[in-house]
Amino acid sequence: MLIRTVLSAVSPAGRRARLSILIFHRVLTEPDPLFPGEVDRQRFDELMRWVAGWFNVLPLDEAVGRLERGELPARAAAITFDDGYADNWLNAVPILQQHGLHATFFIATGFLDGGRMWNDTLIESVRHAAVQQIDLSWLGLGLRPLVSVADKRAVLEASIPAIKHMPATQRAESVAYVAEACKAALPDDLMLTSAQLRELRAAGMGVGAHTVSHPILARLDASSACREMAESRDILQGLLNERIGLFAYPNGKPGQDYLPEHVEMARSIGFDAAVSTHWGTSSMGADMFQLRRFTPWDQRRSRFGMRLVRNAASRG
Repeated sequence: MLIRTVLSAVSPAGRRARLSILIFHRVLTEPDPLFPGEVDRQRFDELMRWVAGWFNVLPLDEAVGRLERGELPARAAAITFDDGYADNWLNAVPILQQHGLHATFFIATGFLDGGRMWNDTLIESVRHAAVQQIDLSWLGLGLRPLVSVADKRAVLEASIPAIKHMPATQRAESVAYVAEACKAALPDDLMLTSAQLRELRAAGMGVGAHTVSHPILARLDASSACREMAESRDILQGLLNERIGLFAYPNGKPGQDYLPEHVEMARSIGFDAAVSTHWGTSSMGADMFQLRRFTPWDQRRSRFGMRLVRNAASRG
């Protein structure tokens, strides 16, 4: 009750409203020993119960329109997911429906129907490694054991940051080397299929574009960046037979992952709004193409709620 009351004070209805947009990626079936902090079904159910009790959750497209017009309700929020993992449909949507909540799912279209993002190839190679050690001297990490969960977690914690910001070609080669060295059988069902995406939309959830291959837009030339943004929208419109008006910048840090020119691209391409991963909330008059998003990491209800309150008090 306290959190709800404070949220009503910092985010009242009308022209002084502030829109909180939560961001998620995956909802695992069970806890992952390699990433114990990742959200699983039990945790997501708990979070959605809290969110449903504290906020007035709206579809993001509706929330954007009402924000522009100064017509948001008190404690307005929207829920979003990035990338397009299959567990979004299998695990997240049923829980959202149980709590009467809506979410918008931003899809990197190049990974639909059996694709796999580079980080997942790395993670699953290490997880299912058929060897006892791996030589990562080329990353300056030396020879690393792959025997225990702790060994594998240490390899991933060191290698993912080292590979993440490589140029795309070098990153692909590095990931391929790790996959080959681990000799692991890799899954091909991590991401949504086209059929699952259609079912997700038919269930009433929202869908937005998230590029084709999830590149860091700031590292692409202008024509490549524009093509990534527009093609992802066009693919989704073809799959769903409807207009796609929302976009999420991959990684989403302004000035680092995307630049002002990409904001203008999103406008000129014809999107209605776009979301970043910059913390905070958005108020009337905010840039609709740089909407802020945030999800607390705290485990305890009180801390999770108060961090949302502090976030709601920050203006975008």
